[in-house]
Amino acid sequence: MFNSDDREVELLETWQRFVQGLLGVLALVGAGLLAHYYAPPETAGLEQQVHELSRQVADLERQQSFSSVAVDDARDSVAYIYGIYHVSGHAQGFRARVAGTGFVVAPGLLATNRHVAEPWYGDREVAVALRQGGTPVLEKLVAYFPGSPLPVNLETAVVATHGDLALLRLETTAFTQKLHALTLAEAPPHVGESVSVLAYPMGVTGMVAKSPAVVYDRLSSHPDNADTAGELAALSLIRPSATFGHIGDVTGDKLIYDAPTARGGSGGPVLNLRGEVVGINSAYIDGFSGGTLGITATELRPLMETAQRSTLQTAAAIVR
Repeated sequence: MFNSDDREVELLETWQRFVQGLLGVLALVGAGLLAHYYAPPETAGLEQQVHELSRQVADLERQQSFSSVAVDDARDSVAYIYGIYHVSGHAQGFRARVAGTGFVVAPGLLATNRHVAEPWYGDREVAVALRQGGTPVLEKLVAYFPGSPLPVNLETAVVATHGDLALLRLETTAFTQKLHALTLAEAPPHVGESVSVLAYPMGVTGMVAKSPAVVYDRLSSHPDNADTAGELAALSLIRPSATFGHIGDVTGDKLIYDAPTARGGSGGPVLNLRGEVVGINSAYIDGFSGGTLGITATELRPLMETAQRSTLQTAAAIVR
């Protein structure tokens, strides 16, 4: 049995433990408050860096979403170009196919590379035949657009005197009159800027390869020609591929970027995140993934002015 003195001692000890515990809790709370309001610069800097990285990730997610919308909006204005040409008046003779990409840049006008509009441009083998008296003859040049089962006839509007650019005039049809032109950027892109390329790499072969299995089984053994392209168009399988990358360098009228491409991608639009054309895809360096080459879109403007003046002069002559 405990007497009253023992109970008083027990109560006193209990009270002391309670006070000590309360003081410990208060000390921890105080330390937490001091750490929050008087954190060392290193901790504050780390918190700021984490906040900044979170913001950048959110920005990239928004940009990627916006880029996807821009690419989808541009697809229907990007055409697969197919042609046949030969060199006449030459002893050995020469006949070849050409495949490339073009995009609507103004009503009735398709932008592409000169070596697509004039396939003999820059071809060393053909250059020898031309020096020996041969004459290049373009037998056929047509464009296949997404959503159209029929090809559109093309003719040359204007080619660049210097540089690998050209404008082709589209045959006027109910379909071509509904095509919308892609917007040219006002200035060249900056190094590090995100870009996408819309094109037809590997031409008909590439489109057959990504077609549904039942179509692939039937067309994979067909030749890469206009008949196969026509079958793809009839099945609504004419559709450009999109690749993505970043600008590696801008030198004068040239762009260098790492969005991959291949034969058939020449003439495709290089788009920024807003869907504006910053360049025209023109070539690639074998063995270097960052060596895709394009021409700045600003180089198209003089050609567009020339083509549009020619159109106005022709219309005026018809009226007279």
